[in-house]
Amino acid sequence: MILVDAEGLEVSRPGKPLFQGVSVTVSSGDRLAVVGLNGCGKSTLLGTLAGTVTPEAGTLRRGRGARVAFLDQGATLPPGTVREAAGVAGGHGAAGHQHSLWEAEAILDRLGMGGLLDTPVAELSGGQAKRVALARVLVVVGESSESDLLILDEPTNHLDLDAIAWLEERLAAFKGGLVVVTHDRHVLDRVTTRILELDRGTGYVHDGGYASYLEARAERAARAAVTESKRRNLARGELAWLRRGAPARTRKPKADVRAATAIVEARAQRPERPEDLPLHELTATPRLGNTVVELHGVADGYDHLLFEGLDLALDPRERLGIVGPNGSGKSTLLDVMAQRRTPRHGRVVHGSTVRLGYYDQRGFDLPLDQRVRDVVAGSTRQPDWSDAALLERFWFETDTQWAPVGLLSGGERRRLQLVLVLRQAPNVLLLDEPTNDLDLDTLRALEDLLETWPGALVVVSHDRAFLERTVEDVLVLDGEGHAGRIPGGYAAYEAERRARRGRLRTERPSPSPSTSPKSASASTKARTPSTLRHLLKQADKQTAALRDRHDALEAELTMLGDDRVALARVGEELAELQAQLAAAEEAWLALAEEAEELGVSY
Repeated sequence: MILVDAEGLEVSRPGKPLFQGVSVTVSSGDRLAVVGLNGCGKSTLLGTLAGTVTPEAGTLRRGRGARVAFLDQGATLPPGTVREAAGVAGGHGAAGHQHSLWEAEAILDRLGMGGLLDTPVAELSGGQAKRVALARVLVVVGESSESDLLILDEPTNHLDLDAIAWLEERLAAFKGGLVVVTHDRHVLDRVTTRILELDRGTGYVHDGGYASYLEARAERAARAAVTESKRRNLARGELAWLRRGAPARTRKPKADVRAATAIVEARAQRPERPEDLPLHELTATPRLGNTVVELHGVADGYDHLLFEGLDLALDPRERLGIVGPNGSGKSTLLDVMAQRRTPRHGRVVHGSTVRLGYYDQRGFDLPLDQRVRDVVAGSTRQPDWSDAALLERFWFETDTQWAPVGLLSGGERRRLQLVLVLRQAPNVLLLDEPTNDLDLDTLRALEDLLETWPGALVVVSHDRAFLERTVEDVLVLDGEGHAGRIPGGYAAYEAERRARRGRLRTERPSPSPSTSPKSASASTKARTPSTLRHLLKQADKQTAALRDRHDALEAELTMLGDDRVALARVGEELAELQAQLAAAEEAWLALAEEAEELGVSY
């Protein structure tokens, strides 16, 4: 069934038209991705389809009985606990409400929020609130309804790798219609069947997934180049004819001569980025010495140690990724490496030649009233050609360079923050979730830069494609104090992760010891008493939650009567839960035995 039909949509923002004449139809089973540069109107288009944004022109019709669940970037939640905020949206009556709460708990656990069910939403970080909002919309639509339209704006932001893989499976099985904005190319490959590209205010619909979109876009770019070449050749011919005219005719065709000259001399509007400006030269990276950044016996954390006994020495051409579940200490470790944070134990050494650039999740405080080009040049000099060239390589066209920062979209501001980091000409670059809020073209430009960039690189990311292209080793954090380096990049890490899949999250990862001279192997020290107490407390909570869910499922079985489909579903879930409960109890016993051996009270 048709869920939403849009025709001739047009929306603008102050000082800039976003898109016009955009038409698209979404039916049950459709998987539509919306792609385009930051600031092109992707989020606005999603809001228009969801009914939260009123278009200036065009028509929008919704199918009879179609329900819409919308995840926007604001992630507004109702007051209450995490469990309540994610579960109150589903079901009708007491039984339906209880079912929605159970489903919400299961989804929240998959999204890494299982340990925060009773936390008030007012105490959540922005990333945690986004995960709760995602759980909420997934509870609304369920998995089976063909009359539901699910609209998701960057759903993979703030998810770890396991959560993204689970979400992929969930979206692939969803029977309703899906519209999604995402920078995750693996999700685009796995989930989408059509792609709507917004480019310079026009919408282009491509059948197929991400690869088909890239092929169609390349063909369109080639056609545009041919058309531009023909146009310029015709203009040259006309200009030559006009200049050969008799002197008595020169007054009349002056305007035509000027117009033809402008066409010949003007730079063609190229649909792809120019490749003649090397990014690594624009960033002028200074040479690094042998000592870069070193960690010696570093330990840090908050209520418990997230990592301890960590020894690490970066190479001048380091390409290191840091991975692990949410809350495992990845951003904390970057802050320690940047000397923004003093670790509890150990020391951090920076070489004398290090010039550090740190692209974190907080970003710079941008002056909204200043022009983009002036912000990049800074207060001590005038903007020059190199500022303009760097901005152009990151998709800031001439008109945008002269615009005040306050007119930029959220994604454009993050892109500008990336340019500001690169403009500092660092030779050690720390990137904390750089793919969040960046569009696909900017990601490709950044990847191209990093491939030839001569400095050291450390990346925290959950973007699988980005890790595949940029890192050679990965450092795995488990949040329990352990860290291990895996040589071979993301592919080697993914192979080990698949081998460990199905085990409890609290299980200690066992990465292969690195033989690289760049760093020491993972710490093999015994866990500290504080870590053991924390793990036992978490294991207690997990076991109690599993028991509660087990009892609820057994009660549900007695109420299903002869509904064979429901009985089979609940029975299968109950069997899986019993296995999880047995594993959780075994893990608790192992922790308790370790605590007793060390004389730790719990």
